[in-house]
Amino acid sequence: MAVLENIEIRDILPHRYPFLLVDRIVEMEPDRIVGIKNVTANEPFFVGHFPEFPVMPGVLVIEAMAQVAGVLVLMSVPDRASKLVLFASIEEAKFRKPVLPGDTLRIEMKILKKKATAVKAQGVVTVDGVMVAEATVMCIVSDKPAKKTEPVPVK
Repeated sequence: MAVLENIEIRDILPHRYPFLLVDRIVEMEPDRIVGIKNVTANEPFFVGHFPEFPVMPGVLVIEAMAQVAGVLVLMSVPDRASKLVLFASIEEAKFRKPVLPGDTLRIEMKILKKKATAVKAQGVVTVDGVMVAEATVMCIVSDKPAKKTEPVPVK
C-alpha cells in the first residue's frame, strides 16, 4: 500500500512529466523513505539512449534518488509550497546493473545529516532485490524565485 500516490507527490515536488521520476512512496519515516519508479518502454529517453539496447541513463537514476529524498525533505518543511530542493553534490555514485524497460526501481534513501538549508542522504536502488545503483546526494533547500509579472502597458 502506498503512503503517497503520484498525485500527492505532484503536490510536493515541482517536477512534471517527463521529469517526474517518482511514481509512489511506499514507506516513510522521519529519516528514511522508499519510493517506486516504474520504468516503461515509453520513457522519452529510450528514443536516443540507446535505440538498440534501451538503458535508463545513470544520471536519471540519480535524479530519481534525489527526488525521493526531496519528498522526505519537503514533507518536513512547513512552508514547502514556497521552497525548492536543489542538487548540491553527488558522492560515490556506483552503477551495478543497467536499468531496462519493464524494471521497477525501489529507491531507498536515508538521511545522514540535516541542517535548516542542507540535507545529505545516502541511497540504494534495487530491481527485484538486486542493487542497480547507489549514491550519496546533498541537496539545498532554497526559496522559490518570485514570479515575474509583466508590466501592464499604459495607454
